[in-house]
Amino acid sequence: MHDTSDDTPRRRRIALVAIPGIRAFDVSVITEVWGVDRTDRGVPPFELRRCAADPAPVAMRGGLTLTPDRGLDWLDRADLVVVPGLDDHLTPAPAPVLHALRRAHAAGTPVAALCGGAFTLAQAGLLDGRRAITHWRLVDLLRAHHPRVRVEPDALFIEDGGVWTAAGTAAGIDLCLHLVRTAHGAETAAAIARSMVTAPFRTGGQAQFIERPTPSADRDADALASVREKALRHLHEPLTVADLARWAGMSPRTFARHFSASTGTTPLRWLLEQRLAAAQKLLERTDLAIPEIARRAGFGSEVTMRQHFAARLATSPRDYRAAFNAGCG
Repeated sequence: MHDTSDDTPRRRRIALVAIPGIRAFDVSVITEVWGVDRTDRGVPPFELRRCAADPAPVAMRGGLTLTPDRGLDWLDRADLVVVPGLDDHLTPAPAPVLHALRRAHAAGTPVAALCGGAFTLAQAGLLDGRRAITHWRLVDLLRAHHPRVRVEPDALFIEDGGVWTAAGTAAGIDLCLHLVRTAHGAETAAAIARSMVTAPFRTGGQAQFIERPTPSADRDADALASVREKALRHLHEPLTVADLARWAGMSPRTFARHFSASTGTTPLRWLLEQRLAAAQKLLERTDLAIPEIARRAGFGSEVTMRQHFAARLATSPRDYRAAFNAGCG
């Protein structure tokens, strides 16, 4: 990374790649996450730049334009490169853009694409042999035009070899917040999410949004919402699917089926995500001993929590605390 000679925190540099025809929604999401000053709420400062092959305004749908403020060479200085999707997903990206993306990735800079931005990364060859995702309506199109990409049918976002891709529209918000969480911790991501009035993270994949007949009545959906709320209040307990099903007044098999249809994930996977989020928050906000945090988050033991941190977050609870809790050594 780019070191500074003093102790003043350096602004993390985010490069938004501006290509004619980029989606205004994706640009807005990137700008809302990294382009708003929230230092008064404890969010670190960011430097978001709009990078393009030339300084001319970049046209977007609806008569909107985006004015670049940096050239593509600024990608060499960025800590993160983000590519919005295009309205026409098969539009060839300018050769200088593809070259700049390849150069940034070769230098070890994370590169992320929102929605149909995966097509731009695929044109650059950054997805060859890698797992990737895009909007569920575009999965077959991406497979057909870029057969070397290992297209996943169901995920909100995916990372493979330092390259991130996200499913459609709102999943771009999920990915951007996750990238913030990875670099700055769950509390910073939560502060930005609160400002945006959105969830700091969602579980499940985009299968829950694919068009299909509604699998359950509103009554069942309401019951599942109340069960999830109750589970969050009892995370410290050794909850099972049978416990959750009993609260919903369903058999375990019926409950699991409705839960997966409603959320796109299984009850046990959802519980694990909530436990991880609770543990992250306690590690960031408190000086509680790690075994006590494991107990409060419902992992039962420090060993179990450490195993899940390693598998899902590629770190240990102690290293996570050292990185994101300034009050702990």
